[in-house]
Amino acid sequence: MNNQSQFLKGTLEGGILKIISRNETYGYEIFQNISKSGLLDISEGTLYPLLIRLEKKKLIKSNLRKSPFGPMRKYYVLTDEGRNELSSFIESWQFLKKSIDNLLEEWNE
Repeated sequence: MNNQSQFLKGTLEGGILKIISRNETYGYEIFQNISKSGLLDISEGTLYPLLIRLEKKKLIKSNLRKSPFGPMRKYYVLTDEGRNELSSFIESWQFLKKSIDNLLEEWNE
């Protein structure tokens, strides 16, 4: 599968919700966490539209605060709907992962 971005498209929102669920955070910090996880092909230009979409869906909310290093930062937290969506994502991901692992193991025999 040469184009991993298509594969990641449906799972990145769930990953972002997971990062935000740990503690209140801002966009660049989210980007750094995504990069640390190994998803190096994700750009900041991909992240910020996703954050806007998650906020429009009322899965996250934001507030602006002064940054000690310059301009205001937008900090994100999960809403109750976001926590529910994250739980649903994790359940779906675990089912999908188990199913794909089973399929791959079956074909390795």
